[in-house]
Amino acid sequence: MIHVVGHTAVDHISRVHHLPEANQSTHITDRQVFFGGGAANIAAGIAMLGEAVTLHSCVGDDFAGSDYERWMDKLGIHRQFFEVPETHTPTAFMFTDDAGSQMTFFEWGASKAFAMSDAPALPLVHMATADPDFNCRVAEKSEFVSFDPGQDVFWYTKEQLASIISNTDILFANQHEVQQMCTTLGVTREALTKEVIMAIFTMSGDGSTLYMNGSGHFIPVVPVTLSDPTGAGDSYRAGFLSAYVRGYTPLSCCRIGTVTASYVVEHAGCQTHLPTWGQMLERYRANFGTPESLPAKV
Repeated sequence: MIHVVGHTAVDHISRVHHLPEANQSTHITDRQVFFGGGAANIAAGIAMLGEAVTLHSCVGDDFAGSDYERWMDKLGIHRQFFEVPETHTPTAFMFTDDAGSQMTFFEWGASKAFAMSDAPALPLVHMATADPDFNCRVAEKSEFVSFDPGQDVFWYTKEQLASIISNTDILFANQHEVQQMCTTLGVTREALTKEVIMAIFTMSGDGSTLYMNGSGHFIPVVPVTLSDPTGAGDSYRAGFLSAYVRGYTPLSCCRIGTVTASYVVEHAGCQTHLPTWGQMLERYRANFGTPESLPAKV
């Protein structure tokens, strides 16, 4: 069982030609509403790939009976939810420009309950964006920890970030988040990678790099027609973690994450084009060859 901690949200995704400066405006060329939230996206991707997953999240009283609840039921996502009355389920307003740069405005809503909630002790947990203090407490109590700060990296103090990384086994981040973590902690990129067993840094369309045992291993992207980059990182993590619990090597896990992400960016929405394990394998073989054989389970 993979446990995922963090936000469940409703995404309002808009396209603009350019992101405006302060006190300026821009035209929205397209706007759509999707199921989202970093943790929920990862849990949905894991469930679609056929792995058991439990989502630990906060929702408002608008979630029960919603289409989103029915979608999670269909996927078979186990849920440990803090249901907060008289609040909204968190809502994200995301704007992507023609160059692929993004800006996000996030209404925490029910997620404010994280700060006052008891942190669970979990055997294998991935922590996505959530309350920094709550994530620190989860990391301290859990056995094996995977962590990605996401765009909430700016909300972590130096003490919180140092605490959570000291308890992290696998660290995920994109190039912007890596830079911010290094700035907050006052360390180099190389020093940051040595704090954890594995670090996976993604670079949008320029691929990703796995850092492990003092070495870096580059993983190229899978070429596809890009529709919307939103959710690419979440689906990468879903693919990586699903492969990791099956026993694949970290490098193969990164490739599987890359392939999983390639499906999601072909369509707008973080959960609208999630691949099954069989679909992922088909595209994996076309780009990376036959994946390694796994030892038979006793």
